[in-house]
Amino acid sequence: MKNVVLIPGDGIGIEITASVKKILKEAGAPINWIECEAGLGAHRKLGNPLPDETVAAIEEHRIALKGPLTTPVGTGFRSINVALRQKFNLFSNIRPAITLPNVDTPFKNVDMVIFRENTQGLYIGKEHWVDDEKKHAESIAVVTEEASRKIITAAFEYARKKEKEKVTLVHKANILKLTTGLFLEVGREVAKDFPDIEFEDLIVDNMAMQMVMRPERFDVVVTTNLFGDILSDLASGLVGGLGVTGSANIGDDAAMFEAVHGSAPDIAGQNKANPIALLFSSLMMLEHLDEKPIADNIRKAIYKTLVEKKVACTMDIGGKGSTNSFTNAICSNL
Repeated sequence: MKNVVLIPGDGIGIEITASVKKILKEAGAPINWIECEAGLGAHRKLGNPLPDETVAAIEEHRIALKGPLTTPVGTGFRSINVALRQKFNLFSNIRPAITLPNVDTPFKNVDMVIFRENTQGLYIGKEHWVDDEKKHAESIAVVTEEASRKIITAAFEYARKKEKEKVTLVHKANILKLTTGLFLEVGREVAKDFPDIEFEDLIVDNMAMQMVMRPERFDVVVTTNLFGDILSDLASGLVGGLGVTGSANIGDDAAMFEAVHGSAPDIAGQNKANPIALLFSSLMMLEHLDEKPIADNIRKAIYKTLVEKKVACTMDIGGKGSTNSFTNAICSNL
């Protein structure tokens, strides 16, 4: 058995983590869940949205599966997610976007994965007021050669492992010549170590246009923090939205897998939530734990359910069912 910290989170997080636990158990995944708290619920209960006990559990077990969190207003946290990524140096945010069978979208044959540098850029929060009247603010973006090399190398290694043909590096080096210029320079250097993989670079605005015109042309995309945040949500939109795409945050010695959609308090407790995003995240976790056959079995069961039992699926993807009916249908298809 492998110990995994489980953070159900807030809102619909409770329901979708229960769904994932049931499916993984039915599939025979050798997981021992270490359940911990974080988010708005933890803040109300313990006075801290990111309790020391939760951080200690992740430090001990080095792997976590996390449901959606609500960051309480006025607690000093910009984002609990950002805090966890920085605490454990989870430099690589990995967001696959793959066309799913029988999920309505005008885009077909999408199969891309975005690698986003997770610890630098504008997200370090180095902001200050220039004047006392607070009418002029500045924010500093940080890009280093070391961090750039790590995320770009990770993207190329993933492409080679998954037998992908191309890595696309996204930047704005025509304007941000020092920061994203450095990122592009490092990318060109790293590409030389992977001659079997095609390398291209695109300016971010052109990339956004290309993604909605010919998304099928992209395999692996690697970019800086802010651009990656925006483009990965765009990629999710191509295949049905944030509710159907998984996410991983991986560092040198720790990993956290999460649903990137919100906690949706408006439908919490109503048995309406779609568990696919967290479920796909858990499949990435299983592969990380060298349990790929189990992950593949669950993925086949999801696809079979989408095609043959669409009525059991949740309403957001065209079904007439509930969280429970969708979960049970997947279990029956394992």
